[in-house]
Amino acid sequence: MRQRRKQMIELYGKGFEQLTGALQQSPKEMWRYKPSPDRWSIHEILIHIADSEANAFIKCRKLIAQPGNPVNDYDQDIWSDALHYSEQSTEDALELFKWLRRNTYTLLQKIPDDIWHNASGNTDNGTVTLDDWLEIYANHIPDHIKQMKRNYASWQKHLLK
Repeated sequence: MRQRRKQMIELYGKGFEQLTGALQQSPKEMWRYKPSPDRWSIHEILIHIADSEANAFIKCRKLIAQPGNPVNDYDQDIWSDALHYSEQSTEDALELFKWLRRNTYTLLQKIPDDIWHNASGNTDNGTVTLDDWLEIYANHIPDHIKQMKRNYASWQKHLLK
């Protein structure tokens, strides 16, 4: 478990570099392209990533400092609509994501094993541990990079029509 956790912490810590590297593969002029009305553009994905990381920042700390208490979920689709993701700044979102991710990565590297074992909380879907949280957020950026690549491929096909 310890080795797996260490790997997941490192994956989590590389999120910003992974994201910015992936963004270089898609021209900025296509960032607002939506493959369909119910799918997010790369622009909206970036705003979501910042909001998700802000939520992750708080959830992580709640799991560590207040084990056993609720760690609230949020509805990403409601946030996207209500907060007008398409109108927000991707530059600001990337900067926020970078600092939140770096700060939490530094924290995760220093957490002793006994804290990892005790850190759990309640969500709408049941109990979540700090290891569960780490697994989700370490994979969050790679999952969205795949989504961004699908958007780019769809945009390229759209251009050929």
